[in-house]
Amino acid sequence: MFDWANQPYNTLLLTFIFAPYFTSFVAPDPVTGQAMWGWMLAISGILIAICAPILGAIADSSGYKRRWLLLWSALYLSGSATLWFAVPDADSATVLFILVAFAIGLVGLEYGIVFTNSLLPSLAPREELGRISGNGWALGYLGGLASLAIMLLLLAENEAGVTFLGIAPIFGLDAEAREGTRAVGPFTALWFAVFVIPFFLWVKEPPAVKAPRGAVRRGLAELGASLRALPHRRSLFAYLGSSMIYRDALNGIYAFGGIYAAGVLGWSVVQIGVFGIVAAAIGAGACILAGRIDSRFGPKPVILGAISLLILVCIIVVGTDRSMVLFIPIPEGSSLPDIVFYICGGLIGAGGGSLQSSSRTMMVRQADPERMTEGFGLYALSGKALSFVAPALIALTTTLTQSQRLGVAPLIGLFVLGLILLLWVKPEGEPEFQCVSPSSP
Repeated sequence: MFDWANQPYNTLLLTFIFAPYFTSFVAPDPVTGQAMWGWMLAISGILIAICAPILGAIADSSGYKRRWLLLWSALYLSGSATLWFAVPDADSATVLFILVAFAIGLVGLEYGIVFTNSLLPSLAPREELGRISGNGWALGYLGGLASLAIMLLLLAENEAGVTFLGIAPIFGLDAEAREGTRAVGPFTALWFAVFVIPFFLWVKEPPAVKAPRGAVRRGLAELGASLRALPHRRSLFAYLGSSMIYRDALNGIYAFGGIYAAGVLGWSVVQIGVFGIVAAAIGAGACILAGRIDSRFGPKPVILGAISLLILVCIIVVGTDRSMVLFIPIPEGSSLPDIVFYICGGLIGAGGGSLQSSSRTMMVRQADPERMTEGFGLYALSGKALSFVAPALIALTTTLTQSQRLGVAPLIGLFVLGLILLLWVKPEGEPEFQCVSPSSP
């Protein structure tokens, strides 16, 4: 249910509704908006990378992860709700305010994921974790799909001022002021506030021993020891390095997919929303299948296959705009680029969901079972330590080439590098942790 509750931040805000709206209507122009968005993601990623492992180490030593989760939920709620003030053609101060608010919500989202992922090993025996992770991610996709459908049918208006149903935004929202689309922020906050309740009611963390004095200092000391030991734990070290790179590339696809469709193909918010529905629907089914494969054969084959699929998608996207498909010229006015991009949306949903689901079960296999929150803090660090690279490369390439299409090309190289580093990852993790399996509650 946590996956279901928090997914709209990714689906509605980061990818399909708010990001394209910001670059197309709030920022001065789409190219400048894409660059500003990239720098915002890069800066927030650095903040997440620095603090996630430290907070994870403190939580492992002091206990009571649920209390921390309340704090991250408050950041999520405040950051997303504030996006209502992203008015069209905003002045520079408002643009900066909106970027900061989005970053605050993103920090809450990412830290919340660190702490909930650390609870995964306590839910079932090790051999069941792939299925559980896959089902959870599939439920998250369905949550994103349901929330996106509500936005498109009832709230988000197109250039004609009507929703996908051909009606004005509900609740009397002003379509001319884009209030239907801007409602995506408060809607995302409300969705999280309602659907995270079952998580807090029924998901129990392992019994916490009352923290003795010096727990914070000890947690930081153990984090330092873990970091110093990383070069000697080759499988974990290689996995953190690989996931650092390929997850950064995946986040680049998510962050700029809708922006790309709006700027290069000229899609409306409604068209981008349909693209998101295709991605979420196919992704949900793929996550369930990937979870079964993960439980049967382990997470590594799923990760390898998903990365290979995403490399193919990136090549197709870079070679497609209104004038060509896969670098082959097409007649003016052809709908083929739209069809190809919808197909790419389905492949992104399948590859991205499967990759993220199996990546967290792989981390369970690689981490020290006694320091799982710290382990997922390091996992977040690996996901964010270079999280500024993909957005910065996209922003830099877009600025230099003045082309949104060419701006996403660096993602191909990042995926390839992540794939290469997986060669050194042991599917079962470090030998000293392979025999340790959490028991059922």
